[in-house]
Amino acid sequence: MKPLDWFVLVGFVTFIVVYGVWKGRRNSDLEGYLLADRRMRWHMVALSIMATQASAITFLSTPGQAYADGMRFVQFYLGLPVAMVILSITAVPIYHRLKVYTAYEYLEGRFDLKTRALAGGLFLIQRGLAAGLTIYAPSLIFSLILGLDIRFVILFLGGLVTLYTASGGTKAVEHTHFQQALITTGGMVVAFFTILALLPRDVSFIESVSVAGKMGRLNAIDFSFDPANQYNFWSGLIGGCFLALSYFGTDQSQVQRYLTGRSVAQSRLGLLFNGMAKVPMQFAILFLGAMVFVFYQFTPPPLFFNPGETRKVQASTSADEFQTLETEHAAAVAAKQGEVRSLVAAMRTGDAQQLASAEEDLRAAEETVRAIRGRAVELMKANDPNANTNDTNYVFLTFVTRYMPTGIVGLVIAAIFLASMSSTASELNALASTTVVDIYRRLIKKEASERHYLIFSKLATIFWGSFAILFAEYASNLGSLVEAVNRLGSLFYGTILGIFLLAFYCKRIGGNATFLAALVGEATVLACARYSSVAFLWYNVIGCLVVITAAQVINPFVRKAETV
Repeated sequence: MKPLDWFVLVGFVTFIVVYGVWKGRRNSDLEGYLLADRRMRWHMVALSIMATQASAITFLSTPGQAYADGMRFVQFYLGLPVAMVILSITAVPIYHRLKVYTAYEYLEGRFDLKTRALAGGLFLIQRGLAAGLTIYAPSLIFSLILGLDIRFVILFLGGLVTLYTASGGTKAVEHTHFQQALITTGGMVVAFFTILALLPRDVSFIESVSVAGKMGRLNAIDFSFDPANQYNFWSGLIGGCFLALSYFGTDQSQVQRYLTGRSVAQSRLGLLFNGMAKVPMQFAILFLGAMVFVFYQFTPPPLFFNPGETRKVQASTSADEFQTLETEHAAAVAAKQGEVRSLVAAMRTGDAQQLASAEEDLRAAEETVRAIRGRAVELMKANDPNANTNDTNYVFLTFVTRYMPTGIVGLVIAAIFLASMSSTASELNALASTTVVDIYRRLIKKEASERHYLIFSKLATIFWGSFAILFAEYASNLGSLVEAVNRLGSLFYGTILGIFLLAFYCKRIGGNATFLAALVGEATVLACARYSSVAFLWYNVIGCLVVITAAQVINPFVRKAETV
């Protein structure tokens, strides 16, 4: 990066940190630290919800996902608007009426303490791990730019956001989300127009989009029903709805965002706005990735996007063989560029036969390039069995650092970094809330001053920040981060959602039956993940339905035993 890029990056990050700490400086009790005194308006609630969900993973990994697999990932979010309506009707008024600090407080009143502790514990496990992924994502950036060991970068960035969150609490998190959202949105818009400016002048925007479509990168909707297919209309609408219900209705990192609303109406508006805006936003980010793919059809891409793994193999005894593959790859890419030009020419003629022939030739050229890349990946594995051979997370980052103008590089990297800060800060804040309210204050130290709980909340934030940093060290082995974070959540969300649906709608089901059913549901989901090929979005449906069904079966036996 050039000095101007560093100036832009450091300037934006410093402003956000100082502003957030200043806004959160007057926290004097637990409600102020964890819930910002419940005084936030709907637009602040909405931005906070979106910023918590849209981490650096969204802006770093999602374009790479579209580059490698097309836009079908957008189907993941099709059930979200439906979930927002349901939660606005059901969960929001319940949480506001009870004035709870966490979603899990409600479960003790409805069931019992052990069910509350189980749900809170499941949240702590999955969200603590997910926080590690949101720390890892921006660490990729600085590891690449500075050439530093990523473990050191993870420690530095994770420590920075942990201290920022611990010092300011929810007020720091909420008040900085607006500024972070502006910077992040601006960075992505600038990146998009930069791509358009870098495309060949003799290729129009419409033709570029057509190239993306012909090469399978605009495959946004797939109506075929296949339980093993990760992303189709049905898995997104049904599985995605169950996941969104659990994430926004039972995950404290999201519930805490709308618990800060000053009224039921303000919280509802925040949720509904998120439901309307999320799908278009995700579509736009995936489309950005599809346009990066088009850019690399006219500009030679690297053989492998992860520079760290490339440097390792270039420094090994396999260096000569890898260099040969790079030469073959360059020739194959040049041949493919000619076929792309032929495709554009065929589209201009409108001749169906010529177009079909051009598409077939391009597919053959693409297959040649893919085969060479596959050989390179196998060489990396042979050279280092522990090599990270999934470079999806590096695609957009490589484009930004190599091709974007000075100053704009700093802006885009600041956008990704600040997205990470906002999301990770929300997660750590929610983890601290659940630890203090549901575990420490309820089970360990029931009678203490507000000052004592406030201090312990800050210590809990530091603990979970440290936990997330440790998991981030392992995250490089998980492939596409945007998929990994949702796969991780799907292992737990179905079970938690089942517990809450029983609480909301099945008044005859007691705590003992719910607790046992939750254990059965979680075991079922883990078995599916380990032994089946079912797409992970369906884990949310399976876990939820198993919990509800098992509770109905177990409840009569439990009640009979309780009356004996």
